Amino acid sequence: MDIKAVGKKIELTENSLAVLRRRYLAKDEQGQVKETPEDLFWRVARAVAESDKNYGASIEDLEATQLVFYDMMATLDFLPNSPTLMNAGRPMGQLSACFVIPIEDSMESIFDAVKATALIHKSGGGTGFAFSRLRARNSVVASTSGVASGPVSFMKVINAATEAVKQGGTRRGANMGILRIDHPDIMEFITCKDDLKELTNFNISVGITDAFMQAVKDDTSYPLIDPRTGRQAIKGGVPQSLEAREVFTAIVEHAHKTGEPGIIFLDRINAKENTPQVGIVEATNPCGEQPLLPYESCNLGSINLSKMVKTSIGMTPDSDLFRYEIDWDKIRRTVHNAVHFLDNVIDANKYPLPEIDRATKANRRIGLGVMGFADLLVMLEVPYNSEEALILGEKLMQFIQTEADLASVELAKKRGNFPNWEKSVFYNPEKDINHPRRNSTVTTIAPTGTISIIAGCSSGIEPMFAVCYERNVMDNTRLVEVNPYFKQKAVQMGFYSERLIEKIAQSNSIADIPEVPESIRKIFVTTVDISPEWHVRMQAAFQKYTENAVSKTINLPNKASVSDVRKAYELAYSLGCKGVTVYRDGSRPMQVLSTKSTTTATESTGKIKDRPETLHGITDKIKTGFGNLYVTINAHQGKPFEVFAQIGKSGYDTMADTEAICRLISLALRSGVDTEEIIEQLRGIGGDTQIFGDGGVIRSVPDAIAKVLYKHFGNGKKTKRDVDLGTLRCPDCSAKLNAESGCFSCPNCGYSKCK
Repeated sequence: MDIKAVGKKIELTENSLAVLRRRYLAKDEQGQVKETPEDLFWRVARAVAESDKNYGASIEDLEATQLVFYDMMATLDFLPNSPTLMNAGRPMGQLSACFVIPIEDSMESIFDAVKATALIHKSGGGTGFAFSRLRARNSVVASTSGVASGPVSFMKVINAATEAVKQGGTRRGANMGILRIDHPDIMEFITCKDDLKELTNFNISVGITDAFMQAVKDDTSYPLIDPRTGRQAIKGGVPQSLEAREVFTAIVEHAHKTGEPGIIFLDRINAKENTPQVGIVEATNPCGEQPLLPYESCNLGSINLSKMVKTSIGMTPDSDLFRYEIDWDKIRRTVHNAVHFLDNVIDANKYPLPEIDRATKANRRIGLGVMGFADLLVMLEVPYNSEEALILGEKLMQFIQTEADLASVELAKKRGNFPNWEKSVFYNPEKDINHPRRNSTVTTIAPTGTISIIAGCSSGIEPMFAVCYERNVMDNTRLVEVNPYFKQKAVQMGFYSERLIEKIAQSNSIADIPEVPESIRKIFVTTVDISPEWHVRMQAAFQKYTENAVSKTINLPNKASVSDVRKAYELAYSLGCKGVTVYRDGSRPMQVLSTKSTTTATESTGKIKDRPETLHGITDKIKTGFGNLYVTINAHQGKPFEVFAQIGKSGYDTMADTEAICRLISLALRSGVDTEEIIEQLRGIGGDTQIFGDGGVIRSVPDAIAKVLYKHFGNGKKTKRDVDLGTLRCPDCSAKLNAESGCFSCPNCGYSKCK
């Protein structure tokens, strides 16, 4: 039987296809895509199913498994982490997303870690490090009679290595740096990302202990510990300690300012660790959802909850009383198939280091999670910020955890327990515990930034970022993309219009748009509508039944205070979270995401620069109410230098006005005026011939020129209007960026970068 002939049909959005072509589909030596989405999913299904041969599967069994795996991905019910989609069945063969590399207090160990990091990033993985074992800055180095440079200096070494590798252009290098709260260099670590040009490939989190949190509560000091001795650090003969509340305040203030550092609750993580006799967890992967032992890796996958529904009995999508309900049987089937898939990945994987191979196979840790939770809530007509949503989230994750455990038990009976099983909580003869398990852990809530774009659903357990997005189409004009569930409701209830959609696209929220019925506004809440408390409570609800950890960002409005950040951190600790990350809208200066140099002081003096003899540029066509406008932008040293425009058959007055506008723009550019300021002055200027084109509403010739300037040279920086909206822009395509799970991600093109 030709199993490809009976595989499920793939239905992908244009956005999904664009991301697949750009980052996932195999290309030939000329960079041309040579693989279809069907080919990709069959490639992955075959490579992963091949592991069944290790356990005696027949040819017929193997084909059946391939079909199950293919259908699960083709229907977008489940997708594995990006490295599996990229590399399964291809020469690279590295399929895991998460790694932790240990660093001991020696130069050999440090540079072994640098090498390991380069190999992992080249293969598409992300790395986490605990720098807590490194001696403090200015400590004596006996072998050289010199002094140590401290953990932060070696973070910069790894950061530079990450920058050099670039991960082959498919995934950007990402690291997590963690330092214990009682390390002598903790204050330097807390402030190490104040300079946004440093450590651009690192997220940072402080490793918090229960003793420290108690000291914060009691308003007492706490001792700093010398990593070399394990005893209280001594400086100048004086035992070293810090005031707990002062340190906690410093963490909170910097998180308020830049979104970092996050915090990781180390004692809680280790108290919940299933293999405590194997080692101590000191670090996580870059987004914090995967605590790992030294040299462990973990492969992740997510169930698309927006696909785990069925229509209520007797109803059709065209019915006025149309309702969805959760399909628990489908979730159960998908969980069992997904656990089978992820366990197979462990065997199919080509690990970048033998130490990683051994550690990963000893614990066989997997992380099955979810995406599309916000979509599920709107389908069920449940507001994200409600008790009903919290109860549903907890119930869902409890069900998934229970079924994933049962699936791992079934695999253990067929394939054997994971090798470290006798050192785990699943085995204790003295307490009569004998619970078969194929995997030391089975559940994780990951960010799902790019795979959720492929699946066409909301990411992880995050709320919706917006109801409408602007995105690029093939000719680089902009198109408004509407949440399909919102559009369905709007059409069904009779309030849909293109003008309304254009209005909604200007904001991240519909809370203050009266044209939308109040009942719909309550359901389609977005990140900016939800208070920090609800964010934290939702994270805690999922963490209750997640064996590993939960990746989520506690999004705060720009006006949020330092006290609001403190409350979020304290609430996360009190509710049982394993870590927490915050992001306050507008707190991150955009030059971090910029791909071109920012304007220097010498270029802002007002002196008009001479024109070089030769300049290169681009010409865009954009439709206006006066006809097609052709805008040419010539650049010098990577920045716009002059602008010309021609508009056909529109009358001499319009042509003269267009020429005048371009001359003034060129004069401003050559005088060092910032491009964003020019865009801000031109954008939105209205006229009496406004039209709605592929790029949205084109209000006038100046507005059209502003759109072209922004597309090519807005560079992801904020204009004043973006500051008002608390919006970040993608440097690749200028779409609005989501701040989620310790990273910025683009819902349009799949761009992502850790903060």
